[in-house]
Amino acid sequence: MESSPIQIRKRIIIFLFGLLSWPRFKWSFNTHISGAENLKNLPRKGVLFVGNHQTYFAETALMYHVIIASKWRRFNKLPAIYMLMFPKINIFFVAAMETMKSGLLPRIFKMAGGILVKRTWRDKGEDVKREVDLNDTSKIGDALQRGWVINFPQGTTKPFVKGRKGVAHIIKQYHPIVVPIVVDGFRRSFDKRGLLYKKKGSDLYLTVKPPIHIDYEGDVELVLKDVMFEIEQSEEFDQVGNLQSTIELEQKKDHQSKRTWY
Repeated sequence: MESSPIQIRKRIIIFLFGLLSWPRFKWSFNTHISGAENLKNLPRKGVLFVGNHQTYFAETALMYHVIIASKWRRFNKLPAIYMLMFPKINIFFVAAMETMKSGLLPRIFKMAGGILVKRTWRDKGEDVKREVDLNDTSKIGDALQRGWVINFPQGTTKPFVKGRKGVAHIIKQYHPIVVPIVVDGFRRSFDKRGLLYKKKGSDLYLTVKPPIHIDYEGDVELVLKDVMFEIEQSEEFDQVGNLQSTIELEQKKDHQSKRTWY
């Protein structure tokens, strides 16, 4: 288990970043949360959240708020400010080592629960091909044995990119409860990092879905296919058909209400 000093440090960091991000979600944007009641009966550990990814940090921050609120039985709402002082400590999120070592702020985010892993397909802006680091897998497995882990199977903020098999291998190896989370509106509202505003007052959506029924003995490809469908990033949800057209449509129709397909 984490030692007390680490727990205290993590609690302080989550509280401080919660104070910074809470006004954004409360007043700068129209934040819509649904399905948080699906967090109600989850066990204290062995839960893997899988989600689509639109910025580096913004949706992860909102996920933390939703989880903290659920600890206080406050569902589909942001937590009250005082709740940030008593967050759920055993939350972790998987992030690329390249991203989390790119500055002071990512390094601080790491202390809030970041699990740093090496990308197997990209490094320093270049395409690479390398084997999965088994140490990275074991770090995620260790976090699952201690609490809840947030993972983004695509490993990128681009929409409809094929999911990485690593998440399916983790599911098959550690048998976590898999809870899908779908976000929308973050790409339109924030810069790529999720720190600076692009369009204040726009709608942000976060939906927590019921746990996925997983065949832990099933084929890796089938497990990954189920995950990608539930986070609405499989080809069935790509109504435009290609990335460039999707981006152009987003720019043209920023005023539209929720769209679950990008």
